[in-house]
Amino acid sequence: MNDNHHHENLSNIRLVLFLNLGFSAFEFVGGVLTNSMAILADAVHDLGDGLALGLAFFLEKRSVSPGDHRYSYGYRRFSLLGALITAALLIFGSLYILSVAIPRLLRPEHSNAQGMLIFALIGVVVNGIGALRMMKSHGLNARMVTWHLVEDILGWLAVLVVAAVMLFRDIPILDPALSCLIALYVLYRVLVNLKKTLTVVMQGVPEDVDMPQIEKELKELSGVRSAHHTHIWSLDGEQHVLSTHLVVDEKMEIKDLAGLKETVREVVARHKIAHSTVEIEFPGEVCRSQTDSCYNGAEGKKAGETEKK
Repeated sequence: MNDNHHHENLSNIRLVLFLNLGFSAFEFVGGVLTNSMAILADAVHDLGDGLALGLAFFLEKRSVSPGDHRYSYGYRRFSLLGALITAALLIFGSLYILSVAIPRLLRPEHSNAQGMLIFALIGVVVNGIGALRMMKSHGLNARMVTWHLVEDILGWLAVLVVAAVMLFRDIPILDPALSCLIALYVLYRVLVNLKKTLTVVMQGVPEDVDMPQIEKELKELSGVRSAHHTHIWSLDGEQHVLSTHLVVDEKMEIKDLAGLKETVREVVARHKIAHSTVEIEFPGEVCRSQTDSCYNGAEGKKAGETEKK
């Protein structure tokens, strides 16, 4: 993530944070006045959102700190921590809405439809402004924050529909029924995004990277005999990292190695790899990987090292 994206993310999260905290206080008052459990549930949820957004803002700001002796790659993965915590709060909020809405299915209560309609319109506008701003942001942390706002917009649309219907017909069960459907939908979407975040945390190969193709291109470079210990993972879902060991011809000179390194840089750049580390090895040399030992000669070549035919 470049500096422009980072500053844009911080600005957007700050705006959404103030909107969320201010509106949650407004909702508590409105929920009591209209006797709407949906509004009160959303107020509790928005308060949790505000805390999550505050954390997301802090971690997003911290994520661009340069590397040091403790975090040599820098602090970009801190934004993943924000995404995980935000996802946890979203899941908790959705389950809370279900716990409130399900009993109301069995014992519906009357609410002030006109008051609900007014609050719903304000809720859609306020959260809509925040969602439009966050959609311009980048990264998994910003994506989770965006889903916070989308969940709120859907919740207020449900309240809007229920209030509009109840102005003409007394069907109080619509409120908890729609709340359940929305909570289940948001829960599903959050779990999908959580899976992507966990893949980054567990250093899985990014979905937008074709690792076999990259390794194939590296093996086909002039002077390269084989490749092994190729790993690709992502710092924060945006910046990807590659490391690999290349076995080269024993007759390669320094100028040839310099040219090979430049060619490797061009290959990984085409695949949007931000950081790359290449270990150059000669035939017969002991591989320096600490995970297992292998030789690059014909006598003791490790399984998994594939030479060009």
